[in-house]
Amino acid sequence: MKKIIVTLSIVFSLILVSCNSNQTLEEYYVNNSENPNFLSLDLPVSLLNLDKAALTPEQQTALASFSKLNIIAFKKNVENGTAFTIEKANVKEILKNGKYEELMKINTSAGKATISYTGETEAIDELIVYGDSDEKGFMLVRVLGDNMNPAQLMPLMEAMKNADFKGEQFNALGDFFK
Repeated sequence: MKKIIVTLSIVFSLILVSCNSNQTLEEYYVNNSENPNFLSLDLPVSLLNLDKAALTPEQQTALASFSKLNIIAFKKNVENGTAFTIEKANVKEILKNGKYEELMKINTSAGKATISYTGETEAIDELIVYGDSDEKGFMLVRVLGDNMNPAQLMPLMEAMKNADFKGEQFNALGDFFK
């Protein structure tokens, strides 16, 4: 009986999602920011604490194009498996919206991820990183900016490896998936 109820819940939720496929990622963040299954963070780029003097001109241009990061993560556990399945389907449905262009897919032993964007190929306005693991949960990161250039992202990520991150938000995110 319990399996029937769970299955019906999932089917019903998927029907609702398909009927309301106009939901944006921003609305999804707002709607779930108070949900106890989620950790929600809004982070200014200044928290990256990058030494601008040590950056190349290309990295400085890339950093200037970023404005903030929105992160929402769902931690899966024994009690919320059904909710995880529903929310994972909700996010995937939103990302199927024609607004988001898929840049790449990543499959690893830790889970699956996709990187999508809005805007033009050489002038991205929003970069979306979605990753999930059936054991741990999922994370959705929105990198917001103006005219971000994908060619500049890789050198900037290299510079970020040496950054001295500020803020407890990053620690909370790491603790969330332990």
